[in-house]
Amino acid sequence: MTMPYYVAPEQVMKDRAEYAQKGIARGRALVGTTYDLGVLIVAENPSSTLHKISEIYDRVAFAGVGRYNEFDQLRVAGVRHADTKGYAYSREDVDARSLANVYAQYLGQVFTHEMKPLEVEILVAELDPLGDAHQLFHIAYDGTVADEQRFTVLGGEADAVAHRMAARFRHGWTLGEAVLACVASLSGPARTLRADDLEIAVLEHGPWRRTFRRVDDHEVTELLKDGEPFEQAASSAAEGEPAAGSLDPSGDKTGDVTTGDAQLD
Repeated sequence: MTMPYYVAPEQVMKDRAEYAQKGIARGRALVGTTYDLGVLIVAENPSSTLHKISEIYDRVAFAGVGRYNEFDQLRVAGVRHADTKGYAYSREDVDARSLANVYAQYLGQVFTHEMKPLEVEILVAELDPLGDAHQLFHIAYDGTVADEQRFTVLGGEADAVAHRMAARFRHGWTLGEAVLACVASLSGPARTLRADDLEIAVLEHGPWRRTFRRVDDHEVTELLKDGEPFEQAASSAAEGEPAAGSLDPSGDKTGDVTTGDAQLD
């Protein structure tokens, strides 16, 4: 009689975590932050049809990195959950905190009990309708939830991007300043990101009930120009960072995106 193969639970959890982290690290990064009028989410994504950033409900946005098919399934589930709750109760009862808890429970369940964890990290953001107490919830592949106050970084090279972002962050900055800081943090000193390499969306105060808005390439180009003075000052203060003039807001698209079980980089 052969003895069953035994693996310690600690080793199983470690292997699953390493598997998920490697898959997520292969993807391109994403930054979410606040600015004077709302919430900004900037992702490196050359595709014009496969979105990393989407609307969930009136004041709630969703963003994901990792395997596209996996985080898009989470997005659809979040939309259904929000619609059902808003219909059964009221629209004001749909908030980012409860949605983040639902995502965390599901991701934690899959990570603990399934053979393969989900190779995703997601961001759930909510615009404060009365002030500037906006919420950013970063949910990891294992269901860990982090309530971020200033900004959060998801995806590949998250530590390096977060370090560059921390050197630039300023409370109450304008949309142009925030966009340029996020783009400079994502690109780093050795690359140039153009407007059509980016996917940008905002949750902002306005006269409409729905607050989610995508920022097109033309507006991104103008925002990058508007934020150049701020970025030049931030770059001179940060040792080893390039000047904002190295960011070219125009040009041809680079990179590609694959669907199905492949990675959305």
